[in-house]
Amino acid sequence: MTAASPASGNPSILSVRDLITGYGKKQILNDISVDVPKGEIVALIGHNGAGKSTLLKAIFGLIPIWNGQLFLDGQPVENPQPRSLLRSGVAYVPQGNRVFGDLTVAENLEVGGITVTNKQTRHDGIERALSQFPVLRDRLKQRAGTLSGGEKQMLALANALVVAPRVLLLDEPSLGLSPPMITEALSLIQKLNRDSGVSILIVEQKVREVLGICHRVYALKVGKVTYAGPPDELRTNRDRLREVFL
Repeated sequence: MTAASPASGNPSILSVRDLITGYGKKQILNDISVDVPKGEIVALIGHNGAGKSTLLKAIFGLIPIWNGQLFLDGQPVENPQPRSLLRSGVAYVPQGNRVFGDLTVAENLEVGGITVTNKQTRHDGIERALSQFPVLRDRLKQRAGTLSGGEKQMLALANALVVAPRVLLLDEPSLGLSPPMITEALSLIQKLNRDSGVSILIVEQKVREVLGICHRVYALKVGKVTYAGPPDELRTNRDRLREVFL
């Protein structure tokens, strides 16, 4: 089994082939295959319960893969684990603005780089993350729990960037944000992709908004892929979008 290149022509940095998994004895994902090309944003859309977040957790080793294969740079990843994936350049940002509220912004960033043993490398990673989100530089001594929802999302992303990931797995970054902040958050993600070249696999319920920033989209319904292709077809055709959801 090998990881094929996606239709875009860019080689896949991350690929999933025929993945099956679930919780306990309940199967959630059924033979899911997904490609994340280098330097692109790939969106996962679908109703609640479709299996989108489950797929991210399986990729990052938070739940076991029952069957199927994960590839990174075309090489199979056996028994994926979060720590080894971080070291290989894959970072995961769970939904809900997950930050350490009792710690300062600076301390959160230090925790984000905990797997980086070299102090100078970790410092450089923090500086690189702050360059993407300069507003956080003025909040370094502020407790993360007192930040606004948008600032917490920035910090969650910055924490992931400290390790200089090549792939970002983002689970509903718009969750809990006001409509103006949703637009800003997704714009920041688009800018991050454009400026750094990091590949992004994003789960997002705000379908119209995420279709405006992604290069490729997968629609999931009851654990199966119902659409895989460019976002324009869904963005400009409501009937087609309804078809892949219903």
